[in-house]
Amino acid sequence: MTQPLSLPADKKLVVTYRVEPGCLGPDGKNKIVDFCSFAQQQFQSLDADYIVWNIVPRDDKSLPEMQFDVVGKRMNHAQADKYLSLVGKNLDEFETHLGEKLAELINQYMGQ
Repeated sequence: MTQPLSLPADKKLVVTYRVEPGCLGPDGKNKIVDFCSFAQQQFQSLDADYIVWNIVPRDDKSLPEMQFDVVGKRMNHAQADKYLSLVGKNLDEFETHLGEKLAELINQYMGQ
């Protein structure tokens, strides 16, 4: 497998992941901001050659759980999949890996 290119910051895929407070248990509403800061630090280096992470609380249920933007323009699922294919990734696998990583971080955070 080839190494993905390191893209300039303005060409990277911005992934906004909105985390539900309920995933942190019944007291999640009081922990979600701190958890998102913790997760943001952990995600910072993950796929950093082509991804900029934005891990935030999901305060507005009308917004999608995951959002993709490049050069300030929102991308739909198919466009994000095409973008990721350019760096040798598949969006479905990417989303699965992201969910697994988030579950790990929740367990780590809750164990503190």
